Amino acid sequence: MDLNLNGRVAVVTGASKGIGLAVARTLLEEGAHIVASSRNRSAELDELAARGGPAGELVHVRSNLMDPEAPARLVDAAVERFGTVDVLVNNAGGPPPGTSLPRFGFLELGDEDWRDMLEFNLLSPVRACRAAIPVMLERGDGAIVNVSSVHGRQPSGVNVDYGAAKAALINLTKALAEEFGPQGIRVNGVCPGPVLTPWWTDQGGAADVFAAHVGADRDGVLTTVAPEMMQLTTGRLADPQEIADAVAYLASPRAASTVGTELLVDAGMLKTT
Repeated sequence: MDLNLNGRVAVVTGASKGIGLAVARTLLEEGAHIVASSRNRSAELDELAARGGPAGELVHVRSNLMDPEAPARLVDAAVERFGTVDVLVNNAGGPPPGTSLPRFGFLELGDEDWRDMLEFNLLSPVRACRAAIPVMLERGDGAIVNVSSVHGRQPSGVNVDYGAAKAALINLTKALAEEFGPQGIRVNGVCPGPVLTPWWTDQGGAADVFAAHVGADRDGVLTTVAPEMMQLTTGRLADPQEIADAVAYLASPRAASTVGTELLVDAGMLKTT
């Protein structure tokens, strides 16, 4: 299915690996020009930049989204390079730089932990939207996709600060959709469940933390323990491409009447709406 993204300009944050890398690749293959943001480059992202797409190109902009000025600079870079911004994908999120997740209790979190989590998972998307929306308003057209989390819809004692930040992002998504939808800007979200990304698989990542917590090995956590603990209907963690496909659809003009919603891609984790 042609998503009608040929020649569109997309800004994708957290694009060096995992979901963000899959999103950047998918939009590039659909013919979009991509401004890919991350704190560090990756071999996979460099390969995408060198290869390009059937009609578009990818450029990397190094950004630390803990810097309040970084989102605006990122949007400015897209406008300077390609003339506009048609699509904004606020994908960067998860543990702030220097933080390891999961964390298993509320009382271990101090103010600094909360500030960093909200800065990275809520305020950086707020700032990116604040920079991109005026550009989109000039054309009366645009799509914003905020990558939230199933934890934003299902409260948990695990990663409580992360869940609260993602719940706020869902609220923001709906509020922006209501305000700017009549002016041609569609704002939607995707709520992934657990996804097989470096967040889980890197040394010291979630698989290792869970393994130490439950007394299992990391491979067992990834294949059995985590899917069972989270009651995943599919019995497995999702693939990043499955999230990217949902993002690409919401970014596309083919989703013209989809506004202010969040697509769940959670392997059946949520049993109620």
